[in-house]
Amino acid sequence: MNELLNPVANLGFPIVLSVYLLVRLEGKIDTLSASLQDLARSIEGMTTEK
Repeated sequence: MNELLNPVANLGFPIVLSVYLLVRLEGKIDTLSASLQDLARSIEGMTTEK
């Protein structure tokens, strides 16, 4: 039984940590994406005004 739990424990922690970080950073990535889209619109507006 211990032989089965050891690989699960070793592999489980990195998987849980990766999922936690992905969920936590997802909101920040969405905000960054929206900011980049706003910046692109602003730059496009500046180039069409000339």
